[in-house]
Amino acid sequence: MSPHIPYSGGRGRLFVLSGPSGAGKSTVIRGLRERRPEVMLSVSATTRPARRGERDEIDYRFITTEEFLARRDRGEFLETAEVYDHFYGTPREPVERALRAGRDVILEIDIQGAVSVKRSVPEAILVFIEPPSLDTLSRRLRGRGTEDPQSLTKRMRYWYDELKAKGAYDHIIVNDDVGEAVAALVRILDSQDHKKGPTT
Repeated sequence: MSPHIPYSGGRGRLFVLSGPSGAGKSTVIRGLRERRPEVMLSVSATTRPARRGERDEIDYRFITTEEFLARRDRGEFLETAEVYDHFYGTPREPVERALRAGRDVILEIDIQGAVSVKRSVPEAILVFIEPPSLDTLSRRLRGRGTEDPQSLTKRMRYWYDELKAKGAYDHIIVNDDVGEAVAALVRILDSQDHKKGPTT
């Protein structure tokens, strides 16, 4: 388990967004940052290859497995997870620096990582983004053109496990309409009351 991050009310707040691949998390976050550019989006490190159009240090920090494991052993990640046979992790130092400066920070990470972050930072606010239906999710994944049939089947099976875990999140946003989903996320960030419950 990652070491605890000191956290106090005078610091920035930590938001964690999770959801199935294809739920539209990145699109919702882009919409949020257009309206709240002061919010920092943490860039995760990963050992998976870059997809078409992805940029190093912008979408992910693409590193080798050897480098990832070495950095993990040095405690340089806030959380790590192994998903679809690749490693993902949140670099610790940029997040800590932003929180100390009073900036709100968003992590777009897997459910495994979200649970780990919640243990380290109990004040973290967890938001689950989900598509309106399984059919919608399948259509979005097929439309990306990045999944072969075997990989698509694997992702769809994983989606069921992710849905079982969404009850642990503080807020749930159904991404049926991107504009409405972005507005819901803005309301969560603007609110000082982060009680558990669905957000529409």
